[in-house]
Amino acid sequence: MNIWEIDKLIIFIAFAIPGFISIKVYDLLSPGEWRKSSKQVIDAVTFSCINYALLSWAIYLVEINNWHTAHQYLYAMFYLLVLFFFPVVWAYCWHRLRSTQLFQKNIPHPTGKPWDYVFSRRKWYWIIVTLKDGTKFAGKYGSESFTSSAPEEEQIYLEETWVVNEHGGFERPREQTAGIIIISSEIAAVELFEYISEGGQT
Repeated sequence: MNIWEIDKLIIFIAFAIPGFISIKVYDLLSPGEWRKSSKQVIDAVTFSCINYALLSWAIYLVEINNWHTAHQYLYAMFYLLVLFFFPVVWAYCWHRLRSTQLFQKNIPHPTGKPWDYVFSRRKWYWIIVTLKDGTKFAGKYGSESFTSSAPEEEQIYLEETWVVNEHGGFERPREQTAGIIIISSEIAAVELFEYISEGGQT
């Protein structure tokens, strides 16, 4: 059996590519655990079929009106949208729906960990990280800071390290600070504070 025959390639593109696009876009929006390739293939075919089911009315209208002969350019553009654009739209819409309060009453939130939920919003914070041995690190989590996301191990980079005063507050930046990287195996807790700049602006 020659898998490179044109009819087999068309079948593969039609029933695998849209689903794979949906999977990859959804993973970008809501990173999750790594899936085996065999399961990804099954999911891709399933999502491709859902894509065609949702667009069946449009496909029916295009085919019954003979666009393939009367409007060849529009016909090709339509199927490019079916194959590559609408899978992105469905993944984005499903992620948005799963994030609403209505859906969360019966369906889990698409983001599996609080770590990813909080830091995916890219807000600025003042942060105190407490290690398992009781050591505390304070710092600024701003535009140059970074956190890992699933499925990677939780790590956080604070762009500025601050001295913690005797009351547990932020005293001043450490001299010549270039930040700090902390890995999850050492972290016991991460405390977040609303970001207020030294000038008093949030």
